[in-house]
Amino acid sequence: MYRLMIIAALGIGLGTGLSRGDQAPSANPVPQTVPDPNALDRVLKNLQDKTVGLRSYQVNMDYLFQQPLLESQQRRTGVLYYAKSDKKSDLRIDFRTLRQDEEKEQKYEQQYLFDGVWLWEVDQQLQTATKRQLAEPNKPLDALSLASKQVPVLGFSQVDDLRKQFEIELVADPPGPSAPRPHLHLTVKPDSVYKDDYVTIDLWIDGKIGLPVQVKAVTAEDDVYEIKLTDPKVNAELDPKLFEAVVPRSFSMEVIPLAKRAEAAGSPTR
Repeated sequence: MYRLMIIAALGIGLGTGLSRGDQAPSANPVPQTVPDPNALDRVLKNLQDKTVGLRSYQVNMDYLFQQPLLESQQRRTGVLYYAKSDKKSDLRIDFRTLRQDEEKEQKYEQQYLFDGVWLWEVDQQLQTATKRQLAEPNKPLDALSLASKQVPVLGFSQVDDLRKQFEIELVADPPGPSAPRPHLHLTVKPDSVYKDDYVTIDLWIDGKIGLPVQVKAVTAEDDVYEIKLTDPKVNAELDPKLFEAVVPRSFSMEVIPLAKRAEAAGSPTR
């Protein structure tokens, strides 16, 4: 649910998009794991330490969704913003372009905002807005934790939760001149909360900032989500107005409270 959340729900494409004539992604090869048994623990600890110290984050997002069986793909670009204080956290994903299959890239503005309780989706082209309650006001969620839950491809989950939900391997870097980037290969456990959504997730971490910069997730339906995060700005000051949902009066508006969502989830399918 809300794999992109957004991401995130999230999400949360890699490099250049494939055209219909290009070869679709093949199944993931067996990863060549790093022989040092402590290397994985060090990478995970560093990831968690960097996440804990994250007060703000701004990064460009290139998001690619592929359906190889249908020979279809959708590519979107935009910017992700995150800010955290002692009392709350906020997330905004601001999509600005869309390219469907071989069509020309077009301007398509869509915003997702989450304040720990309410998730806003504002579609400027359709002139619609949806406000979904995802938590109780007295139990707000961290915005990036939610993105990781809905779309774990962002890789900001707590390490303990990652270990609970996935088998994690540290993949050896292929030989070459490029700078090494820790590469985590996550296989969804049979009892994971993600078992109906994902099969594997690959996560590449920037060695300098210690945060994810590239992600590939394969779903249970063999669809592929690929994300590249570029030009990160860590702990820079962000304008609080970025996280305010602005909805023109002419837009249609739907509000979905938490109780209504829970009731809908429990209703039998007709």
